[in-house]
Amino acid sequence: MSTDTTTTAGSAAMLKLYGYWRSSAAYRVRIALNLKGLAYENLPVHLVKDGGQQRSAEYKALNPQELVPLLVDGDERISQSLAILEYLEEIFPLPALLPDDPADRARVRSLALHIACDLHPLNNLRVLQYLSGPLGLQDEAKQQWIQHWITTGLAGVEEGLAAFDGKLSLGRRPGYLEACLIPQVYNARRFACDLSAYPRILQMTEQCVALEAFAKAAPEVQPDAQ
Repeated sequence: MSTDTTTTAGSAAMLKLYGYWRSSAAYRVRIALNLKGLAYENLPVHLVKDGGQQRSAEYKALNPQELVPLLVDGDERISQSLAILEYLEEIFPLPALLPDDPADRARVRSLALHIACDLHPLNNLRVLQYLSGPLGLQDEAKQQWIQHWITTGLAGVEEGLAAFDGKLSLGRRPGYLEACLIPQVYNARRFACDLSAYPRILQMTEQCVALEAFAKAAPEVQPDAQ
């Protein structure tokens, strides 16, 4: 696992983020860290090389789940991307990633959970490896699987975004929701999904991708990008 340091204006404390350049879960956390202006050390864990570095004894000692991302803050180790986002929101409350109103916060969390728990796991690397490995699916069948579940999941997100009336989840600012949405749109494009049926998703994405917090978190600019 190689080491690279990414810094943004903000907290003097140095956080450590173990991730993989194309992991959409790690991508979420990078966006959130950038939106909060937090400095962090980027520690790549290659999910394919050496049989998957997440399975190494060294990494398993840090995270028994053998997954990325993992955030280390001093003696604290937090796994699972949404748990990390919640931790960052509580420890570093400003700038906030969630709306002030409880109903609005619940709405944002609902869509984020739909993306992270219902949609994303079905196009996760280990699921795709199982489809093409033990189940023996050919590339075309695997691509159909991916496209079906991504577009099915995004349909629910598209309807949910109607509540924001073309605005970002924090009005003029992106936050928790966008940190989850933009990586999934990246995945959808990677797998050649037709996104024309999701104008609200495309509009929200367009408002975010050029922002520095998102541009610096993009997979292609990470130290371990291939």
